[in-house]
Amino acid sequence: MSESHARDALGAVDAKETFRRVRKHFSPALAVAGKFSGQGAVEASSEGSRVTLSDGRSVLDFGSYAVALLGHRHPAVVEAVRAQLDALPTSTRTVQNAAAPLAAEHLTAYLGGGLNRVYFGCGGADAVEVALKLARLATGRTTVVAVRGAFHGKTLGALSLTHNERFRAGLEPLLRDVVHVDPEDPEAVAKVVAEREVAALFFEPVQAENGVRVLDGEVLARWCRDAREHGALVVSDEIQVGLRRCGARSLALEAGLAVDAVLLGKPLGGGVVPVSAAVGNDRLFAPLLADPMLHTATFSGHPLGTGVIPTALAAIEEHAEDGERIAAALAAGLAEIRERYAEVVVETRGRGLLWGIDFTTAEVSGNVLAALAGSGLVVSPCISRPTTVRLLPPITASDEDVKEALSLLGGAIAQAAAGV
Repeated sequence: MSESHARDALGAVDAKETFRRVRKHFSPALAVAGKFSGQGAVEASSEGSRVTLSDGRSVLDFGSYAVALLGHRHPAVVEAVRAQLDALPTSTRTVQNAAAPLAAEHLTAYLGGGLNRVYFGCGGADAVEVALKLARLATGRTTVVAVRGAFHGKTLGALSLTHNERFRAGLEPLLRDVVHVDPEDPEAVAKVVAEREVAALFFEPVQAENGVRVLDGEVLARWCRDAREHGALVVSDEIQVGLRRCGARSLALEAGLAVDAVLLGKPLGGGVVPVSAAVGNDRLFAPLLADPMLHTATFSGHPLGTGVIPTALAAIEEHAEDGERIAAALAAGLAEIRERYAEVVVETRGRGLLWGIDFTTAEVSGNVLAALAGSGLVVSPCISRPTTVRLLPPITASDEDVKEALSLLGGAIAQAAAGV
C-alpha cells in the first residue's frame, strides 16, 4: 500500500464497524469500554503528543500505559523502523544477524556496562518469565520473594509474582513458593531467607499499577543486601518505570542497589515496535550460557524490534533534560490541583514522568475518567487500584501540552467534585 493510500485508509476508519468487530471477535465489554473512552470514536492516526480520532477530534495522550515516552511516530524511530523493514524485518533463526547483538551492545552500555547479558522478548511479561526461570535454574532453588502490591504481568509465571487477587482468581495454584512481603518492612527479606532457600527477590522501584507507589530506597537497599548475602538473585522490574520515565535510565542502578538484572520494555521500541529486555549478569544467565536453547521464542530478538533500540535510546537521551522540565511542571501543577480539590483528591504522588492522582473513592475516579473522555485528554487508569488515575506524558511534550493537560484535568476534577 502506498503512503497516500495508507493515509486514505486511516481517514476512512469506520468506528461503528470497528466496535462491531471488537464485540464479535474480542469482547462486548471491551467494545463498551472503548466506546466510552473514545466517546464513540476510535483511533485513526497519531503524531507527537496527539492522537487523531475517527470523528476528527485531536486528543492529548498522557496515557498509553507508558509506551509512548517518545510520543507517537517519533521521526528518528520511524526512519529506523523503515530502514530495518527495507533490509531485514525478520530472521531465519538459524543464521545470526546484526540487529539484536548491536542492540544488546547499546543497551548494556546504556545501563553502565555492569550487566552484560541480554534476552529480548516482545512484551514485559516475556522479560519477567525468563528472569524468573533463570533465577530458579541458576540457584537450584524455588522460593521467590515479591512485594505486596506488585504487578509483573499476567502470564502464569509472571502472575505468580503479581499480587492483585483480581487477576489471580480462578487460576491458583500458580507457581509454588512465592512469598509477597510488606513493602514497608525493612526486615521482610531477612525473615524469609531465615526460613527458606530463596532463589530471587523481584521488586518494582515504583509500583506503577498500584497507584504509583514509590518504594522506600533504604528498604530496597536492605532487601538487596539481605538477598545477596543469602545467595539469592535480585531483579529490578523497570518495564514501566525505567528508560527515563521516572528520571533515571535505571532506578535501581542509579540508587546503587545490588541487582543481578534490570527488566525493561514499553518505550524500548521507541513507541513503534513491541520489544522488551532482561538485562543481567553472568550468574543469572548461567543456564543460558550453558544451553542457549533452554529458553527460546520465535520472535525473541527479531530484527524489526531490536533494530530500533539504538535509535530509541539515543532519542530518549536527547530529551532527558526536557523530561526534568516536564516533571517539575507536573509536580507543581498537581500540587496545586490537590490543594484546590482537597475534598476529592487524597494525594498526588509520583516521580519524573509518572504521576498518580488518588481520589477519595473509585466512583469519583470513574467520574473524572468520564469527564476526561469528552475533554480531549487521554490518561491511564490503574487496573490494580481503581481510585487512582495516572498521568504518563511523553518526554517530548511541550510546555503548552503540559498546561493543557493540567487544565483539562482540573476541569474534569471540578466536574466530578460538583457531583459529590
